[in-house]
Amino acid sequence: MTGHRRWTPANLMSATRLGMVPVLLLLALAGQREAFLWILGVAFFTDAVDGTIARLTGQVSRFGAILDSWADVSIYATVAVSMALLWPELLKSEAIAIGAMVVSFILPAAVGLLRFGRFTSYHTWLVKLAVAAAALGLFLMLLGISVWPFRIAAVLVVLAGLEEIAISLVLREERSDVSGLLEVLRDQREKRAG
Repeated sequence: MTGHRRWTPANLMSATRLGMVPVLLLLALAGQREAFLWILGVAFFTDAVDGTIARLTGQVSRFGAILDSWADVSIYATVAVSMALLWPELLKSEAIAIGAMVVSFILPAAVGLLRFGRFTSYHTWLVKLAVAAAALGLFLMLLGISVWPFRIAAVLVVLAGLEEIAISLVLREERSDVSGLLEVLRDQREKRAG
């Protein structure tokens, strides 16, 4: 992390998101659906902007990428647990979509851990799209508006997970912040040619 402070504005946002985990769990235990959704909305907002802030300020770092990934995983796990407490009927009726999402978050992480000895933090465009769709779909579902955006988001999450697994299998050494599998394949082709 040469030349960068560790606690940049973007990293503080990721750390704040991580700090929201116990608050969300306490709200779920207390049965506070509305407060839970407000805090979750703030968490999703910080997730949407922290990477952009890091890039715009030239403060992208391996530490920030890892912190962001840990905050994301912690929030997703908290949402799953909280749904069981606050929306058990939705958890049951949408078990296939939720299960597909959970597997699509866990399996790429496990493959990266086995392949490189640590969790990956690729932050591909497909992952970004899938996470945005999942957040929107989750809110629409939890507010009782529609389950279909969440189901569509589940398909995107599965595709993003498959892409991350493919990236882990193709890379010779772990990298952070790649745009997608095509970039990785292009970079490897250029290395072989050059």
